[in-house]
Amino acid sequence: MTDVDGDHPAPAPPGQSAVSSQEPTRTPTARPFRQVDVFTTTPLLGNPVAVVLDATGLDTATMQAFARWTNLSETTFVLPPTSPSADYRVRIFTASTELPFAGHPTLGTCHAWLETQADAASRTRFRQECAAGLIPLRRTPDGLAFAAPPPRRTGPVDPGLLAGLATMLGIPPDEIVDAAWADNGPGWIAVLLDSAEAVLALRPRDVDGSIGVVGPWPPGSPTAFEVRAFLGGGGVTVEDPVTGSLNASVAQWLIATGRAHPPYTVSQGAALHRAGRVRITVDPDGTVWVAGATITCLSGTALL
Repeated sequence: MTDVDGDHPAPAPPGQSAVSSQEPTRTPTARPFRQVDVFTTTPLLGNPVAVVLDATGLDTATMQAFARWTNLSETTFVLPPTSPSADYRVRIFTASTELPFAGHPTLGTCHAWLETQADAASRTRFRQECAAGLIPLRRTPDGLAFAAPPPRRTGPVDPGLLAGLATMLGIPPDEIVDAAWADNGPGWIAVLLDSAEAVLALRPRDVDGSIGVVGPWPPGSPTAFEVRAFLGGGGVTVEDPVTGSLNASVAQWLIATGRAHPPYTVSQGAALHRAGRVRITVDPDGTVWVAGATITCLSGTALL
């Protein structure tokens, strides 16, 4: 499966590139730039996103080349909105492709954009325009939050695929408590194990697609669930540190099946020496919100 909406890169096949290696012919301009750590209050413990705050005049090839150069899971480019309802427009790139939406880049981009707004302190609600449409954001006590987009695919996983998931995760099939499609763009399949410890013990291999794994911590623990996100293709398996889109769709699944009772906090990233924290809340109308702290780690200009 290709990555179309997650907080992670989709590995390109060996020897191939998603874009031409030909350099764009244009005069570089110094553009305001931020690198924001997302889902953490402590620098270097979350999931970073690179943000170019004025991408006016940049073509797609240049954006993709810069995203490939940053070598982060995502790089975003802020543009004037085309919708009168939006505060800004953003294009989101992995190292190999453009995404219609992604979770931690949405929070990180909004954080960086707010740093450039004179009236930022007085504002509490925002609207981001991206290829997936208009994404509502708001301030919360737990940081900026985005409204979870509706899933594109839900429902049970075919038994044959379930056996394959167990093999990729390196566990017996009977260790999977439940599994379901939780696809809000990247093709996520959510897998529930019986404990957070079992999630942290995973050593996956040859992952093909986008697999999110979740397990509960004991009652009274600082966080309710541990989450890990595995992505693969072409013989390459990667793990994303802290994943907004996955946590959004997993929350919708767990809440709908009665396994989670919001508000609650998720931990993710321990296996990668990170300490991500994702806060899940639900409005009376059923809208799931995904919140996390954001902090600028780098600030300056990028020549593009």
